[in-house]
Order: sequence, then C-alpha cells, then structure tokens
Amino acid sequence: MIRDSQFAVPNSSRLRAVGAGLLVCVIWASSFVFVKMGLVYLKPLTLAGLRYFTAFLLLLPLTARRGGRGGETPPLRDLSAGYWGRLFLIGLCAYTIGNGTLFWGLQYLSATTGSFLLTLVPIPIFFLAILRLKEMPTWWQVVGLLVTLGGGWLFFSPGMGGGEPLAVAVVGIGLLAFAVFGILGREVAKAQQVQTVILTAIPLGFGGGLVLLLALVIEGMPCFSLAGLGIVLLLATINTALAYLLYNHALRTLTALEMNVLLNLSPLGTATLAALLLREQMVTVQWIGIVVLILGVSVVQWGGRRAGEMETGETYG
Repeated sequence: MIRDSQFAVPNSSRLRAVGAGLLVCVIWASSFVFVKMGLVYLKPLTLAGLRYFTAFLLLLPLTARRGGRGGETPPLRDLSAGYWGRLFLIGLCAYTIGNGTLFWGLQYLSATTGSFLLTLVPIPIFFLAILRLKEMPTWWQVVGLLVTLGGGWLFFSPGMGGGEPLAVAVVGIGLLAFAVFGILGREVAKAQQVQTVILTAIPLGFGGGLVLLLALVIEGMPCFSLAGLGIVLLLATINTALAYLLYNHALRTLTALEMNVLLNLSPLGTATLAALLLREQMVTVQWIGIVVLILGVSVVQWGGRRAGEMETGETYG
C-alpha cells in the first residue's frame, strides 16, 4: 500500500529521485569492477583505506561550512560525545570491517560474486531485528528469506574455485558488520541530530583512517603508479563521495525500502560490466540465481515494511 504522504510528493520530484537512485545503482555496481582493477596495482587494505579516507578529505570542507539549520541540527563542533562515539562505530562497521573484508575477499572472488554477496546484507538485518526489537517476521519475510537462499544456492551451484570458500567466509563477517552499520546509521538518521553530510563524511574519516593504518602495518608502504592513483581517485570521487551524496539526496523523496529495492539491482549491473571489462563469464544458472536473489531480498524488505519495522537506509558500495 502506498502511504498517503507519498501523494504529496510531485511526480517530477519522484522521477528525479528514482533517476538519482538508478544512477547510484550503476555507480555502485561498477565499484566491484574498479576494485578488481585496482587490486592489480595496490593491495586490498591499502586500496580500501585510500579510497575512503580520500573521500573523507573531499567531503570535509562541506562539514566545516555547514551549520545547523534553525537550531535543528548542531554543527560539527557541537556534537556530543555520544554522537561522536556512534559515528566512530558506524565508520568501524561500514569501512574498517565491512569494506575491509570485502576488498580482501575480492582478491579471490569475481566482481559479480562480491556484488552478489553484498546484496545479502538485509538478511542479517532481518535476524538482528528479531533479536534487537523482539519482532517476529511476517510470512512474506519468511517466504522472501527462503527465495533468497534458493537464489544463493543457484548462484553457487556450479561450485567454487580455490580460495573462494575462505573469501566467502571472510566477506560473511563483513556482511554482519554492514548489518550493524545499517541499524546504527538509521538510528542516528532518524534522530535528526546529525546533518547528512556529517553522517556521511565523519564515519568515512574514522573507518577509512583505521583501514589505512592497518594497511601500513600489515601491507607496508604502497608502491604507487599512475594507473593505481587514477583508480583510487575515481573510486573516491565518483563511487564514494558523489554516490553517497546522491543516495542521501534521493532518500529525501524515496523511502528506504524503495531505495534498497533499486540497489538490489546492482549484481546485474556488476555482472554486465564485469563481462565487458574483466571478461568474467557466468553460466545461465548463475544469472537465474541473481534474479531469484533480487526477488527474495526485495520480498524480505517489503514484508518488513508492511509489518512496520525499522527502515534501514544502509549504504555501501
């Protein structure tokens, strides 16, 4: 059922928001392909740290000059210690653990597999909502979960190559971190005590900075090349800073459910780009698995929406 408040939104505004959402989907679908290309020149933690900390530096001037509007949201310097702690946890979960494990796993996984796995994030959120909110799932959510598991089985039914099982397990840890990030980020956003640009930029600084420090300790000083720096700048400017700003702008008009359904299309975009740019090929059953997964995850989110559960505007890519 469409909420009555949605009728108050002009059609042109909704079309622009949907267009922005689809653009974000395309940009984030390409992230996995560009990360795979970047891993040729840089080690995974180094690539992740440079991407997210550079994006933080790009967004930092916006946080410095934007104050609260009419006293509704405090400027950066007036944030309480509690909110600084939450922003640190968001950055730790989203970028240090979540994307750190994803970048590491992409050494062994195809770009499409990485995108496919990331689409599963609503599933741990589904279980965390049961544990945290003590809310039982609807029948629609149970059906959606079973459909999603079926899609995963189809996708991996051709088997996995060497190193892939370990990589999937490591990325699985990251999925749990992304789920916590989604809930924490939504709680902060709903409180409306932190400006959107601050909620976007400061976790990037915390999480990206931590990954960069870990990279220096574990991987050592990077050997930079012009191609590697170009990929880092592309990922930081377009796939991170611009994409997150577009995402948050679209959420002013679209519900979190609508936005997440659009983002669920990312594996199809990644698979297409990976076939063109990386020569990654999939068999027919894997394409079917992706479509089944998209349907299943969308049903899980739709069922949660109908039950009145928390909207999770998780962002990643």
